[in-house]
Amino acid sequence: MKNNIELTNKEFNLFQKIIFKELGIRFENSKRFLLESRLLKQLLHYNLNSYSDYFRLIQINNNEKIKMMNLITTNETYFFREKKHFDFLETSIVPFVSEIRVWSAACSIGAEAYSLAMLFEDANINYEIIASDVNTEVIKKANIGLYPSRMMDKIPENLKVKYCLNGKRNYEGLFLIDRSLITKTRFENRNLLEPQMDLEFFDIIFLRNVLIYFSDDMKEKIIKNVLKNLKVGGYIIVSLTEHIHQLEKYNLEKVNSSIFKKVS
Repeated sequence: MKNNIELTNKEFNLFQKIIFKELGIRFENSKRFLLESRLLKQLLHYNLNSYSDYFRLIQINNNEKIKMMNLITTNETYFFREKKHFDFLETSIVPFVSEIRVWSAACSIGAEAYSLAMLFEDANINYEIIASDVNTEVIKKANIGLYPSRMMDKIPENLKVKYCLNGKRNYEGLFLIDRSLITKTRFENRNLLEPQMDLEFFDIIFLRNVLIYFSDDMKEKIIKNVLKNLKVGGYIIVSLTEHIHQLEKYNLEKVNSSIFKKVS
């Protein structure tokens, strides 16, 4: 058994199709090495000789298919990512509300959701945060709220002192999110390609670093699904590197290049 099994063009095409079918994500050719490297350990684990063998496995083993999807949807994240958005909340939202309901619609391991919780808790706002992701493994990590200490770098010092508990002994090099935040933040496994009306309505929806992975038709489907859960007058926030076009189609108006308000 060799560790340098190559992913052939034919095999890559098979995985591209199943990823699109299950997740709606177009796995571009530029991500071939990423796919190859992330799935290799599964081939080694099952003592398989080719990616075709692994493809056959996920066809008959749904748990392994979920594992495969988790492996390819794990992305780097950190607390208080894209500070401009948190500045907007601090200046334009927090001073004017006593309660708020927010959806972190692609939460990864929970850094975005807990960043929001720190901000609202510190402002003494009554809040509820729902956080969701298609990846089941990151949801498990988010629920625990335990992170490497290096991820504290962008957290404002006053919030770090209040809501981040430094680990000792076996937990050296880690920090734990304060339990008061975890009890007000709910993490769930959800696919944005499907409507989520059971979540009801939110004042703000964060949909950051999501749209870049989808084709135009899938982007439209996701935006329309998510906006069904946004109150009129509420805000949808995308990444600084993303944008929503044809705003009239979605009944949105531009606040700035990455923040949009629902007008009807």
